[in-house]
Amino acid sequence: MAAPRTPVLLGLRDAAVPGRPTGPSAWTASKLGGVPDALPAVGAPRPECAACGQPLALVVQVYCPLEGSPFHRLLHVFACARAGCGARSWKVFRSQSLPVREKAARDPQEKGLAAVDWCDGADDWGSDSEEASPSQLTVGSGSVSNGARDVDWTGQLQHLRLHDPAPEAALPAASHGERKVLPSTEPQFLPYYIGVVDEDDYRDLGALDHAHSLLREYQRREGIDMEELLSQSFSSKDNEKYEKTTVKSGDKIFYKFMKRISVCQEQILRYSWSGEPLFLTCPPSVVSDLPACSHCGGQRTFEFQLMPALVSVLSGAHSGLSVEFGTVLIYTCEKSCWPLNHQTPMEEFCVMQEDPDEVLYK
Repeated sequence: MAAPRTPVLLGLRDAAVPGRPTGPSAWTASKLGGVPDALPAVGAPRPECAACGQPLALVVQVYCPLEGSPFHRLLHVFACARAGCGARSWKVFRSQSLPVREKAARDPQEKGLAAVDWCDGADDWGSDSEEASPSQLTVGSGSVSNGARDVDWTGQLQHLRLHDPAPEAALPAASHGERKVLPSTEPQFLPYYIGVVDEDDYRDLGALDHAHSLLREYQRREGIDMEELLSQSFSSKDNEKYEKTTVKSGDKIFYKFMKRISVCQEQILRYSWSGEPLFLTCPPSVVSDLPACSHCGGQRTFEFQLMPALVSVLSGAHSGLSVEFGTVLIYTCEKSCWPLNHQTPMEEFCVMQEDPDEVLYK
């Protein structure tokens, strides 16, 4: 009896992200571009390029809690948006947090996982500001008249307006150098939500007909017979035939890749926890011997990959931003380990394969 197929979910570009959402509505959303959102009690990653030392741009943010796990779980993939940095610029980080208990959220005095950090904006919106206002209004007032109190109140309102944090929340806001980590100091791609569909939903006759049409056009353009190539590779019995097929192994892998994705060409992401990645070119040797998790020493497993269609979808909020790749494969700790009270994102492992037009067909 055949083993059940690991489901594959496809990510598609959805609506534009309006402004800067905050709270759970931000970090429970998968998106491309923009700035990284942070889980409760875990800081958002702000990596720099290993090649040029400049801040990296967020490529995708994927909210992906695992079945049977109590953790919220968020993955961020970054790359350098400047030409020439290549594979060394790609980084992926995993963040996790337990749900904040409702009682702990109501009672900041109770020691909880994220009660304080979850309410980072309390100074602006919560009870802290409401309790502080009376003392601010009475500072230096002594036995002054009601008219003087009115003047003080007006001054306080003016003070609040001058320090209103709202302009920082606007996506293209200028930084003026106040804080190094302001979103506007980092390169940003225009943000869009990522919609999710099941790959099986695209497996209909119409889609397959279109796929076959694309493959016939590819074979005509490249002057190769992929079906014959595949049949030869599967029936090879002597060294001579094997050598002929391995010469074109890159073509064979690329053919499989194109055949699989042709039913939904607009996919920008393929998610399949512990499933099989789609390689665009010959798998690099590192894939057969993945580095262990740097925190627990456990093995890493494939989780998702970025697809070629994402390259054209990404458009810079500022001129001159772009990334070039064929596919990027993301591997994460198969145990999804997370030490108690850990507060910094964990770096995971990624492999970038270049566009075969640049590698195979020069």
